Amino acid sequence: MMSGRKKKPTTSTRLRRSKPKTRSPNPLDRMAPSESAIILRTLLIKHPELQAEAEQIAVDMISKPSVENVAKEVRDAVTSLKNEGLHDRAGQHSWGYEEPTEAAWEMLGEAVEDVVVDMKRRAKLGLCEAAEAICCGIVLGLHGAKAEGSEELLGWAPDFPTEEACQAVTELIEAASPRQRAATRARLVKKLGELVPDWNVMIARAADRAMRNRR
Repeated sequence: MMSGRKKKPTTSTRLRRSKPKTRSPNPLDRMAPSESAIILRTLLIKHPELQAEAEQIAVDMISKPSVENVAKEVRDAVTSLKNEGLHDRAGQHSWGYEEPTEAAWEMLGEAVEDVVVDMKRRAKLGLCEAAEAICCGIVLGLHGAKAEGSEELLGWAPDFPTEEACQAVTELIEAASPRQRAATRARLVKKLGELVPDWNVMIARAADRAMRNRR
């Protein structure tokens, strides 16, 4: 007499759950920037129809900076520098003695150098709107740093924000093409007059000096 119990399914007849396949890592995610650039150039050589689209993406990436983001970057860079680094830079060296104030100015200038270089690079590419936005961000960030004050490195060079702001305006106007220089000066003075009204006269004077220097 057969039992009413069902036999346990054998291994071959059991319903097995397949394990999810582990996705292989994307090698593109591990590329260094230089390697990614080589891949992009190779891709464009093989597919020249993508050239216009790639150029538009590049322009979009570098032509739309946020004034507020640049200002925050500059303000943080200037106010976050500590006095500890000053001890290594100032004092007696093989080439002579460097005053703490002079060393502080150098370090603060280095902190914003990349942003200034980027501003001039875009100006030379003809991206006037982008370059002016970066300049406005630099000045706004320096204005915020001046207002905030600091007992750290900025305390050794309290005039750095105003001097560097004027220098940024000067360098942008001088980097502009001759035909764009007067228009650049006018737009900068107007926009910065709205952003930092208490620096308006100082900025206008710096802009006028830049115009005279390029004549």
